[in-house]
Amino acid sequence: MNQSSHTTKTHYPILDGLRGVAAIIVVTFHLAEPLGTGHLDILVNHGYLAVDFFFLLSGFVIGYAYDDQWQKMSIGTFLKRRVERLQPMVILGMTLGAIGFYFTDSTIWPLIHTVPLWKMLLVMLIGYTILPIPQSLDIRGWQEMHPLNSVGWSLFFEYIANILYAIGIRKLSKTALSILVLIAAIALAHLAITSPNGDVSGGWTLNIEQLKIGITRTMYPFFAGLLLSRIAKPSRVRSAFLWCSLLLAIVLYMPRIGGAERLWLNGVYESVCIIIIFPLIVYLGASGKIHTQNTYKLCKFLGAISYPLYLVHYPIVYFYVAWISNHPGMDIAQAWPYALLILIGSIVLAYISLKWYDEPIRKWLRNRRSLSTDPSKPQD
Repeated sequence: MNQSSHTTKTHYPILDGLRGVAAIIVVTFHLAEPLGTGHLDILVNHGYLAVDFFFLLSGFVIGYAYDDQWQKMSIGTFLKRRVERLQPMVILGMTLGAIGFYFTDSTIWPLIHTVPLWKMLLVMLIGYTILPIPQSLDIRGWQEMHPLNSVGWSLFFEYIANILYAIGIRKLSKTALSILVLIAAIALAHLAITSPNGDVSGGWTLNIEQLKIGITRTMYPFFAGLLLSRIAKPSRVRSAFLWCSLLLAIVLYMPRIGGAERLWLNGVYESVCIIIIFPLIVYLGASGKIHTQNTYKLCKFLGAISYPLYLVHYPIVYFYVAWISNHPGMDIAQAWPYALLILIGSIVLAYISLKWYDEPIRKWLRNRRSLSTDPSKPQD
C-alpha cells in the first residue's frame, strides 16, 4: 500500500497513480461480485489480483525508501513508521464497518440482528489491531478475518511482510533474495494452477488453508518488489502512466480463462500476471516521466486517495450487497446506477477521510515520535 518516501530521493508519481487506478478497480470488482453466480462469471473477473499488485508495489517502495536507512534506524523505528502510515485508516475503516453493521441485516446475512452489541464491539476493537478474529467471533457469517471490513485481511499480511523484511530479509544479498523470490514464485504458480477454483483468490479466513493462501500471495509479490527496487535501472518511457494503466486494467478486467472445464488455464494466466506482468508494470511506471501538469496532478490525487479508498469502500459495499440479496434476479442493467453512486461516494469519502482524518492523525503521530526522540525539537 502507500509507503513513506524520503525527500532526498526521486519520487515515483506514476506508481502513486497506478496504485490509485488499482484501488478503483478493486471497488468495481466488489461492486460486480454480488451480481455473478460464481467465480466464473463475475464481470470484473480478476479484480482481486489488484491486492497482489499492491503487495508488489509495497515491496518495491519499501526497499527503495528504507534499504539504505538501516544504519540510522532501528527495527522499532521502522515498525513505528509503518504503524503510523497504515493504522489510522485501519481504525477508521473498522469504525465505519461497526457503524453500519446492524443496518446490513438482510437475506444474505439473516442473523446480524441477533449479534449482541458487546460482541460486535469486541470484534471492532480486535479489528483496530488488524489481528484476525477467530471463527468463533464471526459475526457476519462469511468466515472473514475482519467481518466489519473484509479488506483488513490484506493489511494483516502486509504487516507480516514488513516484519519479515525488518527482522531479516532486508539483510539478504541480491543472490539470496533472488533465490527466495524464485521459490516464492514456484509456490505461487503451484497455488494458482492446482487450486480447486483455478485462481489465487483467498486469504481472508483464519484457518490453515486460507493462511497458506494469504502468505503465498504475499511472499512472491512483496519480495519480488523488494528485489526489483534493488536491481532495476529505470530507463525513460514516454506516456508510461497511460500505457501502464491500460495494461493494468486489461489484466484485472480480463474475463475468466479456460472456463469450468480447464480451470488450470486461469491459474496459468494469474501466475503470469503476478510473476511477470506486474513487475513489468512497476518497472515501466518507475521509468516513466510525466510531461504535463494535469497528469502529475491526476497521479498525485489517485495516489493520495488509494489507501483511504481501499479501507473505506467496503463498509459501504456491505449495504450494496445486502440490497442485491434482498432483490433476487438483480442484473447489471438495474444495478449499475447504484454501483456508480457507491463508486463515486467511496472516492469522495476517501478524499474527506484523507484530508480531515488520515493526514492530520499521521502528522500528529510523526510529531509525537519526533518529540520522543528529540524533546528539544519544537512541535509543528
